[in-house]
Amino acid sequence: MKGASSGPSAAQRRRHRRILVVRPDRIGDVTLATPVIRALREGFPDAYLAALVRPATEPVLRGSPHLDAILVDDWEQTHAGRAGFFDRLRMLRRHRFDTALMLLPTERHAWMTALAGIRTRIGVGTKLYQILTFARSVSRRKYIPLRHEADYCLDLARAIGVRSDDLRTEAFLTDAERSAARERLTAAGRVIGRPLISIHPESGRSAPNWTLDIYVRFIERLLEVMPDVQVLLNITPGNHDARAACAPLRERGVIFPDASNDLRMLMGMIAEADVVVSASTGPMHLAAALGTPTVSLFCPLTACSPKLWGPQGNRAVTLLPPDDYCQTRCPGDPHVCTLEGGILPEDLIPAIRAMLHR
Repeated sequence: MKGASSGPSAAQRRRHRRILVVRPDRIGDVTLATPVIRALREGFPDAYLAALVRPATEPVLRGSPHLDAILVDDWEQTHAGRAGFFDRLRMLRRHRFDTALMLLPTERHAWMTALAGIRTRIGVGTKLYQILTFARSVSRRKYIPLRHEADYCLDLARAIGVRSDDLRTEAFLTDAERSAARERLTAAGRVIGRPLISIHPESGRSAPNWTLDIYVRFIERLLEVMPDVQVLLNITPGNHDARAACAPLRERGVIFPDASNDLRMLMGMIAEADVVVSASTGPMHLAAALGTPTVSLFCPLTACSPKLWGPQGNRAVTLLPPDDYCQTRCPGDPHVCTLEGGILPEDLIPAIRAMLHR
């Protein structure tokens, strides 16, 4: 006679896991979480897998075949305050997660996941709120040796048994979304058959970046030496001053899509481009995730290094200023560094030409 069952087996527990990935920050950061999501699905093919993100970044993950749900926490507006906190807490309880991987630990989500009864909670670092909520911690060991952000994020998945070193980012568009992007570009003046260079001059002070004046000079120089290309200039709808300053470029054939806050439309237009030019920003990571080649401006400082933040999964060229630039001309704050004189407009053109030839 067989003995009474003592509960589900290890294989059953693994199959029925309910895992939450928490990444409540910017577009690029959420894009760099996609290798973790893919690795979790491969490691736990029958698990219930969800991601918790800000409303602004939800479109990055939309259409992912690996996720069962995308949850949002709008703590700045809709879910602000105590009422919003408990609303999101009830949401997490309804999903009955047993594991939460906090790729960007915050006090709000440390307490929220703890009060939701999620047994296994893993974050980064040793903040006081992590200790108080009894969350496990994965150390980045002061970034020594320096690895990629996507690899550091995978450490949290590795802590629950995932085995993956695949850092390729990914994003998914429908055929209808791609078609809509092509129509938007055609309406803006795209000439089919000419290589399309998508330029994103903004970075929100998240990384060292040229000023708008330098970008304008770069576009003018690019069109002089490569007259066969067409430039798509992407500027956020609310930046009226920048759009006005760049308006004269229309006479050179530069196209400006209609102002839109639709991130999926932006992703579609990035997918249509032959090369994306930008600093270390969200559009650069979206381009990599969509397989579009990138030429990107970077800073060699550890916190801004392409070793930590470079695009993953596409053909990419990252440009850095000379070794002595940071010692002699750096303002000391990467958020205000313009890279002027360190990376010249002419430096990008050979990289763009090589991308197009390949």
